[in-house]
Amino acid sequence: MRRVLGVTFTGLGAFLIVLAVLSRFYLPGQVVKFPLNEYTITRLTGTHVNYLNAQLGVEATASQVRAVSTTQGDVSAGSSSVAVWNDIIGVFDITNNASPGQPISYSTERLAFNRRTGELVNCCGAEIGTKRPKMSGQGFVWPIGVQKRTYQVFDTTLLKPEPARYTGTATVDGRKTYVFVESVTAQKFGSITVPGSLVNLPQSTVTLPEVLTATNTYYVDPGVGSPIKEVEQQDQFLQDPTTGASALTLFHGTLTSTPQSISSAASTAKKYDTELLWLQTLVPLIGLILGLILVVVGILLVSFEPSDEFEYEDDLETEVASEA
Repeated sequence: MRRVLGVTFTGLGAFLIVLAVLSRFYLPGQVVKFPLNEYTITRLTGTHVNYLNAQLGVEATASQVRAVSTTQGDVSAGSSSVAVWNDIIGVFDITNNASPGQPISYSTERLAFNRRTGELVNCCGAEIGTKRPKMSGQGFVWPIGVQKRTYQVFDTTLLKPEPARYTGTATVDGRKTYVFVESVTAQKFGSITVPGSLVNLPQSTVTLPEVLTATNTYYVDPGVGSPIKEVEQQDQFLQDPTTGASALTLFHGTLTSTPQSISSAASTAKKYDTELLWLQTLVPLIGLILGLILVVVGILLVSFEPSDEFEYEDDLETEVASEA
């Protein structure tokens, strides 16, 4: 009986040790992934924003602005390794608490990305608006297990990746985050034809380049790679072809994640970080300790079981004593 228990304990202990190793080094890569069925609504707001009112053909100044981003996963287009998320972004003038506000712009994105690293892949109808540029770098999310280094982030205005440099840590809604900053200086990304009078030029119409200067700051959860907070300092303008200066402001201001959006993102990150902690640390540790204990107990049970020869001699001595 002791031998049977010893073998059983040893086998169970070995199984737990193998399970601990798999939980630490293999299972996270197979189980921990960004979801296919994502659905989030994120809001950013800004004050003292200047922008071009395209309907009236005038510049609106010192406005209060809200940007609403609705992200939804396309489950049928995804796979075990790639997620596909659609995003609709609406920007509204909510000066004087107007609701829902005066529309400023609408844009759409459909991005496909690796479910572990967050890196964009070119498949599944990925596009920015109606354009399908070659995409690379980070998109909606950062890698699971973010590192303290520079990442390439795909800029959906410039339609190309830009470096986002690690600058340190910050506590956001009680959670430690890694801070990454993307800086863009006077980069052209398109052109617009406008009335010459709008930009103080004598021509009836004129085509001018669109230029972007921006500083985008991302506060990223280092465990699951999801952004907790974003701050977008944007300066988009039409460039005067002769002086290189701004001829007309398209959008100038800073948008920051609302407290509600930050709280929601932090809560979601905490949930997934807890699951990640259990899978990568606690389960392997518990499994390893229990496995080692069972193996040791099993070996001891097998080692100290009386041998058959000893049992035979003991029985023989008993028989002789009884005959005497």
